[in-house]
Amino acid sequence: MHPTREKLIMTMVRLLDGPDPEHVTVEEVLNESAISRGSLYHHFADFEELHETGLAYRITQWVNESVAAMSSILDSAQSREDIRKGIFAITAQSQDASRRLNRLERARAFGLAGFSPRFQAVLGAEQARMTNALQGHIEEAQRRGWIRADIDSMATAVFIQAYTLGRVVDDISTEKVDPEKWNDLINRVIVSHIFDGD
Repeated sequence: MHPTREKLIMTMVRLLDGPDPEHVTVEEVLNESAISRGSLYHHFADFEELHETGLAYRITQWVNESVAAMSSILDSAQSREDIRKGIFAITAQSQDASRRLNRLERARAFGLAGFSPRFQAVLGAEQARMTNALQGHIEEAQRRGWIRADIDSMATAVFIQAYTLGRVVDDISTEKVDPEKWNDLINRVIVSHIFDGD
């Protein structure tokens, strides 16, 4: 990647972490990066493309983190119980209140992708990568006999991601679900439908 393009993306990523990510402006990016307007438009078709690329970069980092966590669980697991405990730990981490803004930003990015074919292509590729990685881990656990072989691995991979995005409903609600009860429900569904209820 060209250093100027990379600097623009990383500047956008930092500004998206700021107090007003909804209203990052061209001027803010140019001032923060010390890159000219002409260079920005040399590397990006428009400011929206830079914004979308910054959002996609952030989501890529979360995808990488999730895939690494699942890989770590599978690499270290010696039994069905190890897999179950690992999935429960990931559930607790992904549902934690400290991840609220990550979940909201991901939901927002999905909404934006519905209005931008260019962004949908970029975000869709990352989403497919996440689903494929999770699907591979699920299939490996099925081969080892640690989770049910009769469930569809892709549907399971999407389900795991869906319950995390579903937490957004509670993130914006004025009356919150008890986090322990939310995680308990997820874990019960996982046990009853992925681990044969044992």
